[in-house]
Amino acid sequence: MLRFGEWIVKNRVFILIVGVVLLIPSALGYVNTRVNYDILSYLPKDINTMVGQDILKEDFGQGGFSLVMLEGMSDKDVAATADRISAVEHVSDVICYQSMTGCNIPREILPDNIYSFFNHGDNTMMAVFFDDTTSADGTLAAVEEMRNITSKQCFISGMSAITLDMKNITQNETLIYALIAVILTSIVLTLTMDSFLIPVFFMLSIGFAVVWNLGSNILFGEISFITQALAMVLQLGVTMDYSIFLWHSYKEQLKYYPDSKQEAMAHAVAATITSVVGSSFTTVAGFLAMCFMTFTLGLDLGLVMAKGVVCGVIACVTVLPAMILIFGKAITQTSHKAFLPEFKRTSSFIVKHSWAFLTVAVAILIPAVFGNSHYGVYYKLDSTLPAYLDSVTANTKLAEDYNMNSIHILMFDSKMSAKEANKMINEIKDTDGVQFAMGFNSVVGPAVPEEVVPDELKSVLKSDKWQLMLIGSEYEVASDEVNSQIEKLNDIAAKYDKNSMLIGEAPATKDLITITDRDFRIVNFLSIAAIFLIIAFTFKSVSLPVILVSVIELAIMINLGTAYFTGSKLSFIAPIVIGTIQLGATVDYAILMTTRYRAERYSGKDKKEAVSIALAASIKSVITSALGFFAATVGVALYSDIGLISELCMLLARGALISMAVVITVLPSMFMVFDRVICRTSAGFVQKKEKKHRHIFRTA
Repeated sequence: MLRFGEWIVKNRVFILIVGVVLLIPSALGYVNTRVNYDILSYLPKDINTMVGQDILKEDFGQGGFSLVMLEGMSDKDVAATADRISAVEHVSDVICYQSMTGCNIPREILPDNIYSFFNHGDNTMMAVFFDDTTSADGTLAAVEEMRNITSKQCFISGMSAITLDMKNITQNETLIYALIAVILTSIVLTLTMDSFLIPVFFMLSIGFAVVWNLGSNILFGEISFITQALAMVLQLGVTMDYSIFLWHSYKEQLKYYPDSKQEAMAHAVAATITSVVGSSFTTVAGFLAMCFMTFTLGLDLGLVMAKGVVCGVIACVTVLPAMILIFGKAITQTSHKAFLPEFKRTSSFIVKHSWAFLTVAVAILIPAVFGNSHYGVYYKLDSTLPAYLDSVTANTKLAEDYNMNSIHILMFDSKMSAKEANKMINEIKDTDGVQFAMGFNSVVGPAVPEEVVPDELKSVLKSDKWQLMLIGSEYEVASDEVNSQIEKLNDIAAKYDKNSMLIGEAPATKDLITITDRDFRIVNFLSIAAIFLIIAFTFKSVSLPVILVSVIELAIMINLGTAYFTGSKLSFIAPIVIGTIQLGATVDYAILMTTRYRAERYSGKDKKEAVSIALAASIKSVITSALGFFAATVGVALYSDIGLISELCMLLARGALISMAVVITVLPSMFMVFDRVICRTSAGFVQKKEKKHRHIFRTA
């Protein structure tokens, strides 16, 4: 690796130029990478809710739909508004009371429930269907255009409206997330490093890696908005350690090569590659474990972040050394004494009271396990959005004025007789929580010949193979009540048509609950197993993987369990993200301390001295790294208007501090208690006797 380090030093200007040039295609790739704002689209494509959506688009030319409420408008104004909305690109159909009566069907012969469905007091409702899926670019553009051409008396509800608002917030906030993370992390590094300028080059180097990573996402075609929002912050937090390690290694090599900064940097790069590549394996393993989720949002986030770690390593051993050497004089001129103490007394105190810290850890473990198993989980992501958003206001109005919190679409055989269809509709109407059920037969009624039904209405509700029924529910998406209702509706529909499918946000979310519950167990197992094997291979040990993973898992359980004791609910994705990222990113703290502990034991020191030295040597790096990770995430958590992003960042920020505290206090205590077991089951902790004898002989 020394030759590689020498090549980096020799070609430092060329490397920096190449790094800058690569920013251009990366920026273009970033701008042209589509962002997906529909969480439910990451469900497996072979489940009924997803298959039904595909059929809906193919057979009816419809993907998403919105219920639009008009307040205090006359029939004439409602009809005019419907015409304007119908003219919007990507709007396939508009159904309202006026369009259904048309000029061929007398209003008096339509069923009474149809009038009450579309009208409530001075409010009138219309159903707007789009020709593409809920979160497609065309659908979102259509919703935006609908907002522009309608008055303040118009309220557009539904997932497409929610998705549009989420898109607007994310686009406005994402770059601010990065700016906040950079500023706060730079402040932490300024206080913990020995130069006022070196944090700037750390941020620039990581910035290169972030842009490369985000730009190369164009290879995937699209990424989720969660990945887009979190990628910059997470990559900064998890790869900053590599820059810190290079800087410390460079400073150490300067002691051996005081007359040649280039030679010192060549050796520093060689040492950094060996250590950083090994360290990055655990982080990459944590992210790649997410790729095995059936819910493919995990694949999306896992691949992007694993790639980000690789980009971070490359930038650390190429761009950062080049900048440090090129701007070495400026860095030296801005040097200062480190503000962090040496923590020698802290180290001695922890080692001396190791049993006390271990006892506290065991005592905390019990409530942590309980809280980790009992915190509340929510699946309705729009429930955390600000109340001032147009979509949230519209959904609230729909719930208050029409007592509807979710809409299902039932797809069944178009050849089903009117008698059977009406019988099924009546059963569905009698189901608890169902506010209305509207299908082709219920709209037309027995008094209206099918021939006089407007083609626009017929094309919306019936095709050659399928017919649709809209079902309004008073129950909220992801609630126990709506999930029970969905099961009952599926049972009723199956009696009349075994191939029927119930689709919509609530049925898809029910599938999401089942799938992610299974995914969490799989990902948790895989991430622990992968990191366990990496540690076992790195240290050639049977006991150390158990100890290190147990320590970080304790920190994770404390972090997630805190939600239960504070009465907070976590999003369904939170345990998966925290369980993998906190484990993969912060286990490096434990590996750093373990490496020094092994070196000191191998040199012949007793366990107390070895643990004390290892802790004292590592504590500053652990604190710097943890505070950097905390700073990169806590600012975003406090700023973001998207509840999901805010929550995940706050969990990561809290997790960094908890992992720091546990590694500094519990891990050395574990070393003290299990030293004999560790030495007997691990390589490199005790010198072989013959080597020791030869060493004594040579000394003599």
